[in-house]
Amino acid sequence: MPGPARAGLFIYAKDLARLAGFYEVVLGMSRRHGSEELVVLESKDIQLVVHAMPPDIASKVTVTSPPQRRENTALKFFYTVASIAAARSSAAALGGEVCEEQWQGPGFRVCNACDPEGNIFQVRESAL
Repeated sequence: MPGPARAGLFIYAKDLARLAGFYEVVLGMSRRHGSEELVVLESKDIQLVVHAMPPDIASKVTVTSPPQRRENTALKFFYTVASIAAARSSAAALGGEVCEEQWQGPGFRVCNACDPEGNIFQVRESAL
């Protein structure tokens, strides 16, 4: 993705390195930039900025293992992966989860997923 991204998403992280690594592996994204404050990941479709929570907020956030899902949120993103099965395996190894329940859409399959800090998202796989 040359130049500034046209679409993107911010995710705030208590553990920046862990969460950025999770999305990099599970979603197969490339790391474009990293600092103590943020990590920029991207694919041909979107840029994902994983940003460290301010310390005063991070001190109030508890991360559990397995993660407690943060389901009462107004936004949930989806990302198309080559294989839901591979994403499920990678997510489990990195402290997250891709749920077993699966839905069929027009030309795709989709599962809910959860990152190591409890953020909910979906992975999609082409059914074509």
